[in-house]
Amino acid sequence: MTHALAKEFTYQIGWRSRGRHAGRHASVQRGLGMDFVGHAPLISYPDPRRIDLRLTLRDPAEQVFVRIFNQRSATPIYVVCDLSGSMGFSGEHHKLQIAAEITASAAYSASRVNDPFTFIGFDQQVREDWMSHPSTRLQGAYQMAERLRDYQPPQVGGDGLAQVVPYLSRERALIFLVSDFHMPLPVLEEALVGMQRHHVVPMVLWDAAEYRKLPEFGVTHITDSETGERRTVFLRGDMHARIQAAFAERRAALSALFMRYDLPPFFMEDGFKPDALTEYFYQFVAA
Repeated sequence: MTHALAKEFTYQIGWRSRGRHAGRHASVQRGLGMDFVGHAPLISYPDPRRIDLRLTLRDPAEQVFVRIFNQRSATPIYVVCDLSGSMGFSGEHHKLQIAAEITASAAYSASRVNDPFTFIGFDQQVREDWMSHPSTRLQGAYQMAERLRDYQPPQVGGDGLAQVVPYLSRERALIFLVSDFHMPLPVLEEALVGMQRHHVVPMVLWDAAEYRKLPEFGVTHITDSETGERRTVFLRGDMHARIQAAFAERRAALSALFMRYDLPPFFMEDGFKPDALTEYFYQFVAA
């Protein structure tokens, strides 16, 4: 089942899944898979369907051997989405519209390989009214995407990010962390430390209208990148250069923080492009 917001992309994981449900990822689970591991005595793995007659006939101790395979398993997929006030920004694009596209696309792409999908929203706290249960069915994820598209967030910060950690699975997961990251860096780092068992893809939603394509003169609104607070400023003289310099400094600080945890950020200023995200996985995530 597809949705107007859903755009399929391809992702991969850089570890062997420990999931017990069948999927498409290399796994540590023994089963009826295609990834040959080795041989073992039949008494250890009593599955006569896997008997290797050639090795059994050659064995001087006359043991019966079976072939051992790893099955392909599923991996949990999450979209953890910022619902703070700065995500309500609408310039060339609406940030929450892009977040809705990412949510629908991640859920659809996960369903294609039988991976369970979960959505978790946060602002200054975890929003339990913005959470879905892990599922390979798409209806719940699509409903969440439609809610995102129409949501008007209150003017609160995103300090609740670190509180998401207890809601994540014990099993290693792939997390799409969707935000403009207009939050204090210590808050972000605390969350990254808590999520270290998982693989996080930082998806940075910025808009050129926030800092590059500002009016020459007049009143505009900007977001403080540390506090998330919206400010009204009067543009004049060198104000454009100062705003652009502040965003460039912020981008460098975010990139440095993410790379400290070996998490290359995925910056988006021109909307969500699924082919670019597929390329990101080919470039940065070794299967």
